[in-house]
Amino acid sequence: MCCCLKRLMRYGVAAALFLQVGWVHAWVLNAPISQDLIDQNVLVSSYLEGPKHLDSASSYSSNETTWTYAVYEPPLKYHYLKRPYEVEPKTLVQLPEVSYLDQAGRELHFKNQPLSASDQQKVAVSVFELKLQKGILFAPHPAFAKTANGELLYSHLSPADLKDKKTPYDFPKTETRELVADDYAYGIKRLATPRIISPSYGFLSEKIVGFDGYGQRIKALNEEMKAKRGSMTFNAKKTLPWLDFRALDFEGVQVIDRYTLRIKVKGLYPQFNYWLAMTFFAPVAWEVDAFYAQPGMVEKNFTSDIWPVGTGPFMLTVHEPNSKMLLQKNPNFRGVAYPCEGEPEDRESGRLIDCGKTMPFVDQILTLRDKEKTSISTKFVQGYYDTPQIERGEQGILYQVAIQDETGVASELKSHQIQLPSTIQVGQWFFGFNWLDPVVGAGKTPQEAERHKLLRQAITMAFDFQEYIAIFENNRAQANSSLVVPGVFGADPKALNPLLYDMKSPSQPRKTIEEAKRLLSLAGYPNGRDAKTGQPLVINLDTQGVGPGYKAKWDWVAKQFAKLNIQLEIRNTDFNRWQDKMIKGSAQFFYAGWLADYPDPENFLFLLYGPNGKVKFGGENASNYSNPEYDRLFEAMKDMDNTPQRLALIKKMEALMQDDAVLIFGWSDEFGGAYQPWVHNGKPSNIIRDHVSYLRVDTRMRRAKIDEWNQAVVWPFYLLPALLALLVWPAWSVWRRRQSTRLNAAWAGVDAKSPLLLEELKS
Repeated sequence: MCCCLKRLMRYGVAAALFLQVGWVHAWVLNAPISQDLIDQNVLVSSYLEGPKHLDSASSYSSNETTWTYAVYEPPLKYHYLKRPYEVEPKTLVQLPEVSYLDQAGRELHFKNQPLSASDQQKVAVSVFELKLQKGILFAPHPAFAKTANGELLYSHLSPADLKDKKTPYDFPKTETRELVADDYAYGIKRLATPRIISPSYGFLSEKIVGFDGYGQRIKALNEEMKAKRGSMTFNAKKTLPWLDFRALDFEGVQVIDRYTLRIKVKGLYPQFNYWLAMTFFAPVAWEVDAFYAQPGMVEKNFTSDIWPVGTGPFMLTVHEPNSKMLLQKNPNFRGVAYPCEGEPEDRESGRLIDCGKTMPFVDQILTLRDKEKTSISTKFVQGYYDTPQIERGEQGILYQVAIQDETGVASELKSHQIQLPSTIQVGQWFFGFNWLDPVVGAGKTPQEAERHKLLRQAITMAFDFQEYIAIFENNRAQANSSLVVPGVFGADPKALNPLLYDMKSPSQPRKTIEEAKRLLSLAGYPNGRDAKTGQPLVINLDTQGVGPGYKAKWDWVAKQFAKLNIQLEIRNTDFNRWQDKMIKGSAQFFYAGWLADYPDPENFLFLLYGPNGKVKFGGENASNYSNPEYDRLFEAMKDMDNTPQRLALIKKMEALMQDDAVLIFGWSDEFGGAYQPWVHNGKPSNIIRDHVSYLRVDTRMRRAKIDEWNQAVVWPFYLLPALLALLVWPAWSVWRRRQSTRLNAAWAGVDAKSPLLLEELKS
């Protein structure tokens, strides 16, 4: 019993020490990043869903731009601080020089000089001349590696050569080369290939001179390559030979010399400079395109969609979309100066302190996938994320609402001095009908078209977005009456949709649900049932909102349909699957959002332009709407400067889209960033996508604050040993008494036999 008790005491003390040490370090286990990373010059954030496309030709979604605009460099960019937004050179020495040609090819006016009204009518072609800076280098990549003889080192790889490679950077040698005008030309030509679905090609093929015909040539050449493969079954993307666009030229894109590119655009199109600030116009090195076209590359996920290559400030070195993405500073990047001008409030907020300093400021950008917004918020408040969600800006508004309502993490946000700047979002959330659908679409006959329109109008009238904004947006949004949203030319915040409001009445009241029911009955669905069959009308809604936070929203949408006794079937998927449905045209009724690529009404109105249809042309007209009158007005409006004439055309287009009710115009919400106090230069914008280069992190402050905000609770360290002592002490006391009794008895026996021996033992 004595040995057992000693062992118990020894193990108990060891357990207490182990638990005490565990408690001391338990707070570290909550961190999503290692402790040493906190002290490094790394920007840390999260994302909800990984990017689907990082190829500059196909990437177009907002949740991809953090990576694409960090890697690629289009010719132009937006000034980071100025508002209204201004474009400025990125890789060019100056803004493009623009000249104008008439139908005969004669120059109408000197470059960059304003045209007279009469000359504007004569313009057949606008010529944009781009002059590149010298000495810009691509990020290091094995595609550029060469042998001693100057030949490409990795240009004849086999699938066997790739077996031990997990990323392109596993090849032992990487090199670089200078950016030249040919790289921009190659990138533009590559938009036309049928092997890549580019959402920009449908529109640009109608704008750039000869681009449409060029696309037909590329398509025919691709078909020839497929035919030469014989009757065997191959996946064209995996097995067809590389398409070398250097040997395939056309009039609209001309390389004048090593550093000069000329692009010819049909008619007047002042918005083309906005396009030159988008990654569709990023340079593509032919060596990289050829490298990824080799056999076995697609099977290894070695593509530009996964491993993009550019001249930008960062290079993507870790691509694990289900866990993390890592952007590392491009060692070949030339460095650019932080701006010295901005809005008056930029100086007050400290955004001009870094004037003239070389960017980018951070060495790495680590983004971790976090599937729940609650988890993201918790880690941000603890300080482990420098900004909560790298690809979106809504989080800042949610925090502002929390502070306003004194709920959730409001006290921590205030005590931690979290920065929450906000701005007006140039974008819109909306619902749309598929024009190709047999129930809610265009219809095959005039009679059917009219019934379908009445059905769409009735459903549109049932939606009360003022209620939605009050419930779900905390009144931090504005309901829209058309595609033209606040922040762009032609927007009128006070305008009303005549389909929803009685414009004949002086008070302009909203039409009642009874009027919507009347239209529904005229459409052939009295009380929500088919007048011929008696079957209930069921509408399928395809959404892209996954997670418990969206359920209340979809319940609200279902209630809008219930006003008309229409059943709503909600088909909820993640964003990538939703995209696939839109491409195939299988959605009937859908929920979507559009954030402006550039601040111009054309960038919103083209969402209903027929030749920009999603299914037929691969464009961004997700509803596949086609109306010849709308298309005619759009074609006249899109090339104009912001004049009263342009405004008049916009109003006519609004009247058409409101009457056809192909979209249910939703709301434009506020856009707000959230930054830790040690993050400098944060200025949220849904127009500017290359923002990560401007952010600077004070790592010393980050370390101090994280330690302060995540201090261990020490009182349990002392409580456990005390409790253990209280438990062990009674047993210890009993054992001591027994030992004492036994020893006294032993001594008594010795004393009786030998008093002298007892004295020796005691001594």
